[in-house]
Amino acid sequence: MFSQLRKWNTLRNQILFIFILVMVIVLLIVSLTTLNQVSSLLKNNAEKQIQQVAIEANGRFESLYEQINMASKLVITNTGVQELLTKQFDGKEITFHDRQKLMTFTNIITANSDGVFSFQLFANNQNRLLPLDEENLLNRIDKSWIDQADKAKGRLVWVGQDPNDKNIFLALRRVNLMERQYHNGGYLLISIYREHFQFTNKDLTDETNQYSILLNYDNQPIVSNFHGDISAIINSGQSSVQLNEKDYMVTKQSSKTTGWTVLLLTPVSALTDGITGIRTGIILSGIAGLIIFTISSFFLSTVITSPIVKLTKTMQRAGDGSLPSNPSTTSVYEVNELNSTYNQLVKETNHLIQMVYQKEILRNRSELKALQAQINPHFLFNTLSALHWSLEEKNEEELSERVLAMSDLFRYTITKETDDEWVFIKDEMKHIEDYMDIMEMRFGDRLLCRIDVPQEYQFVRIPKLIIQPLVENAILHGAGNKLGQCQISVAVEKADEQTIMISVKDDGPGMDEEKLNSILKAMKTGETLPLNGSGKGMAISNVYKRLKLYYQEYRDTELSITSEIQKGTQISFVIPIDGGE
Repeated sequence: MFSQLRKWNTLRNQILFIFILVMVIVLLIVSLTTLNQVSSLLKNNAEKQIQQVAIEANGRFESLYEQINMASKLVITNTGVQELLTKQFDGKEITFHDRQKLMTFTNIITANSDGVFSFQLFANNQNRLLPLDEENLLNRIDKSWIDQADKAKGRLVWVGQDPNDKNIFLALRRVNLMERQYHNGGYLLISIYREHFQFTNKDLTDETNQYSILLNYDNQPIVSNFHGDISAIINSGQSSVQLNEKDYMVTKQSSKTTGWTVLLLTPVSALTDGITGIRTGIILSGIAGLIIFTISSFFLSTVITSPIVKLTKTMQRAGDGSLPSNPSTTSVYEVNELNSTYNQLVKETNHLIQMVYQKEILRNRSELKALQAQINPHFLFNTLSALHWSLEEKNEEELSERVLAMSDLFRYTITKETDDEWVFIKDEMKHIEDYMDIMEMRFGDRLLCRIDVPQEYQFVRIPKLIIQPLVENAILHGAGNKLGQCQISVAVEKADEQTIMISVKDDGPGMDEEKLNSILKAMKTGETLPLNGSGKGMAISNVYKRLKLYYQEYRDTELSITSEIQKGTQISFVIPIDGGE
């Protein structure tokens, strides 16, 4: 019976049991989160109510506008007004009695028109006919409004605030003479009480009140209880804005009748005020559920992962050179089987690790030595070739200096590889300088050399003879195939915080794309390829292989070659500053 119970003590069953328990708790929490839908519904209803307020306000303004429009139409189409302005248009004299008679009519219209303060009638020469004085229309409004009234051809033009009285709005319309083919007979200036265009909330008494803005067809405010710059609000086109470090919802309603727009800025806090209690309940439920889920998860992870963590730590110790066995533990069926299988693999692997791993190390070292040995004869052959040229052309004193440089060159080259596999960059550059000195025996003034190594990289360690073959290749295939002077540049520069880039560049004849691709292919396959008719292409392939062997752990080390016809060739590679030993 006990063995049967152990069989059911599996990782799968434990996870299933805990997840069922957690799922019950989650379902309880999810049932509470449905209250979020209620809060969303409350917010949507509040938004609809605000939109309805904007519609109603817009309708009230439309009604007032139409009332003013209708009252002004009654004035300009009145028979007495038409006759008076027709006389003025025909150049006839207008009597004081005629003007006084119209005063009674306009006063009646004014008294019966809600919101209208007064009507002022002007002739087409802008002189006022009613009331009874001679004031000019240009003294009341700008000429641009008169031009707009002419373009409107009798329609109502909203001017805005009276320059002489901030409590009055002005509107203007042209009077067309029906008896004179609707020619311009004059203008009617309507004065309107500002208070009739106010919203219900004139001032903000608390954060639940709104900012209310009425804009004309040019998006200029007619009335507003917001005293800041509204241009950003109008141009943003967003459904919400931030004002005075508070978020406001923007509700917009435009009128086709007036061309005006009602803007209501409602604090978001006012919309969500009723949701506070609901939100508090959800948060408390969420915290309770989170605590329960955390305790359950902690218990589950401790029971399941404790033996797995021990096994993982044992496996991580494999980096020390051998695979240690993991002590048996009492845990679920799957973990016990995993531990047993691992211990069996350790026994089978440990006796192979020395054989396979050490064999690979010896193979790599042997290949490195073979590549090093390949470099030396090739290098010595080219050096002796240069000496041959010097014997034919140079005097004995110059030759003695070259022989001294050559002795330093050979000493650097044939030093025991086991002692000096890695050298400082400064030593490699000294070797290159000696080599360039010898190559001048062959090329003379045609060969120019430039070496640029910043002081901070002088003591970076690199494999010996990793740069010199590239310099040798640049001289033989750059200067050797170019008429006139050829400059060889060797540079060390920063690639990033952890790496440096070493490049060898010549301004020789260069290569076309086809030749360059064949060299890159031969470099990666290990083939030899004649370059520009001479040599076997050994230097590039050799350096490429040595970089791959010395810097096996550094994936970004790659030999890069760029070349352009008649401009030269550059070979570069990137290595870590801390070396790759």
